[in-house]
Amino acid sequence: MAASFPSPIICKATTNNNHPHALDSFHVRRAAEIADKSAGLTSPHPNFGCVIATAGKVVGEGYLYAQGTKPAEVQAVEAAGELCRGATAYLNMEPGDCHGDRTAVSALVKAGITRVVVGIRHPLQHLRSHALRAMRSEGLQVDVLGEDLKSKVVEEALKSCLIVNAPLIYRAASRVPFSVLKYAMTLDGKIAASSGHASWISSKESRYRVFELRGRSDAIVVGGNTVRKDNPRLTARHGGGHVPIRIVMSRTLNLPEVANLWDVSSVPTIVVTQRGARKNFQKFLASKGVEVVEFDILNTRDVMEYFYDRGYLSILWECGGTLAASAISSGIIHKVFAFVAPKIIGGKNAPTPVGELGMVEMTQALDLIDFSYEQIGPDMLISGFLQPLPDPTPVIPSVDETYAIDPSVTPYESSIIFFYKTWDLYGAFSNFSPHPIQMPDENGDYQTWSSVEHYYQAHKFVGVNDPVARDFVEDIKSAKSPEEAARMARTIQRQHPDLVRFDWDAVKIDVMYRALKCKFSIYPHLNSMLLSTAGSVLVEASPHDLFWGGGRDGEGLNYLGRLLMQLRSEFLGESLTSSESSFLAL
Repeated sequence: MAASFPSPIICKATTNNNHPHALDSFHVRRAAEIADKSAGLTSPHPNFGCVIATAGKVVGEGYLYAQGTKPAEVQAVEAAGELCRGATAYLNMEPGDCHGDRTAVSALVKAGITRVVVGIRHPLQHLRSHALRAMRSEGLQVDVLGEDLKSKVVEEALKSCLIVNAPLIYRAASRVPFSVLKYAMTLDGKIAASSGHASWISSKESRYRVFELRGRSDAIVVGGNTVRKDNPRLTARHGGGHVPIRIVMSRTLNLPEVANLWDVSSVPTIVVTQRGARKNFQKFLASKGVEVVEFDILNTRDVMEYFYDRGYLSILWECGGTLAASAISSGIIHKVFAFVAPKIIGGKNAPTPVGELGMVEMTQALDLIDFSYEQIGPDMLISGFLQPLPDPTPVIPSVDETYAIDPSVTPYESSIIFFYKTWDLYGAFSNFSPHPIQMPDENGDYQTWSSVEHYYQAHKFVGVNDPVARDFVEDIKSAKSPEEAARMARTIQRQHPDLVRFDWDAVKIDVMYRALKCKFSIYPHLNSMLLSTAGSVLVEASPHDLFWGGGRDGEGLNYLGRLLMQLRSEFLGESLTSSESSFLAL
C-alpha cells in the first residue's frame, strides 16, 4: 500500500480466521489496499484492485493504473497463470468495463476462476450489477461481501472498499466532485499572523503530506486573497505523475498581474469569476494561456457542478476562511484535513481557517464523522468526513431492469447523446477508452497503439526530421495511460513548438478520423454500439475543449462527435440525414 493514503487501510494478519467470512474479508481488504496504488500517478479515476487466491494463499494481484489501461482482473490473472483454475478472485469493487466491453469478466471466466467475492457494487447506476449478472450467467459463484451477513470483520473490509473509492461514491451521489478542505493552523486556531504572514505554520513533514494530497486530486482551489498574499505555485512536487489543475475563484478579479499561477508551461490554471469582471484583465490572463470561466453569479456550488460536468472526481480546497465557509455552507465539502501545529501566535484579527457560518450555539457545530488522528513530525493531523459516506447499495433499477418492466424506456432514446469519461454510459466513444489499435507507420508496417489518444498525440511529432522529435514519439507511444500520453504531448508542444509537424493543424482531423475508424472497425461491440445511436446527435461533452468537444454552452465545434457521426453513416451505408448534414456543416 502507498504510505501516503490519507485514511490508511491496513491489512492485518491477525484476523479471526474462525469467522466464516474472515478470509474473504482479509482478501477484499487487500484488494482495496492495492487499488490505492494508482492514486497520485494519473488523473483520479475509479480504483480497482484484484487478488486471486487458492487454498487461502495469494497467487496473483493487479490494480487498474488509469482509465484506458489494462484492467486489474487481467493483470491478476496474468500473474497467477495456471493457478487460477478453481481459485477465488477478490475485488474491492464490481468490475466497470466500458459499455459492451467484458474484458475483466472474460479474463476471470477464461482463466478458470470459480468464485468471485466483490466488496461493493459499482456506484455508477449504469454499471451497477451488470458485471455481477454477467459472471453469474457464466456459472461463477459471486458473493457481495456483507449482503448476506453482517459482522465487525466484514464491516471493516467494506469500509476499506468505500474509502478507497470515496471520490467516485460521493461524486455519484451528490453530483459534485469529492471535495476536501485542507488547512494548517496554530494551536490557538490561526492560519496566519495578524499581518497576514503565514509561512510556515506546519512542519516540513506536514507540507510533504500536503503535496501527496495534491497529487491525489484533479484540481486545487484557492481564492483571490491567497493569490495576492501568498503567491502560491500549488504544485504536487512528488517527482512525476499526475499534476492537478490550479483553480482560482475571484468574483472581482482583483488579482496581481505577476503571479506564479499565471505560468502554465507545466500546469494549467483556470480562473473562475463573475460575468463581466475586469474584461481587460481577462484578456491579459488569456494571453498568458490561463483559461477564464465566467458565471452569472459566482458561488461555490455552481462552480463545483461545472467541474462535475468536466468529469473531475476529486478537488482539494486550500483557500482562506471566507471561501472555506462558503464552500461548507453550500454543502460541497465532504472531508476535512486539519494540520495543527504546536504553536501559539495570538492576534485578535488573525485569520482563522473557517469564516462566518451563521452559527450562534455550540449545538449547531458540525461534527466530523469517522475522524482520526495522526502525528506528522511535531504536528497533529485531524481528518474526518463532514458528510457520511453514501450507501452504494442499489435502490433504483438499472436501465436494463427498467426496460424489462417498461419496454418504452431504452438506453438510446435521447436525441442527443453525450460522452466524456470512459466510465460514463457512452464512455467507449472516448478517445481515451481502453481499446488498442493497429495502424501502419510511415513504412507501411503495422504498430500497436494503446489507445486512440496515444496515436493522436504522438502524431503531432511524426515525420519531423529531428532525433528529439522521434524520441518524443516513442515516449508518448509507451506512456502508461492515455492521460499521461496527452499530458506529455501537450507539454512538449508548449515547450518545443519547433518540433511540432508544420502541417499539424491541417492534418489533425484526418489523424483522429483514421484512428477512430480503425477502433470502430476492429471491435464488433463498439461498432454495434455506434450503429445503435442512429438518429441521435453525438456530442463529446468536454466543456473546456472547444475544438473536439461541445463546450460548456454548446459553443464548441465538437469535431470528435462529428467524426463519429460520419463514421456511423459510413458503416450504415446510408446518406446523412438532413439533421446530421446540417450539424456537420456547421
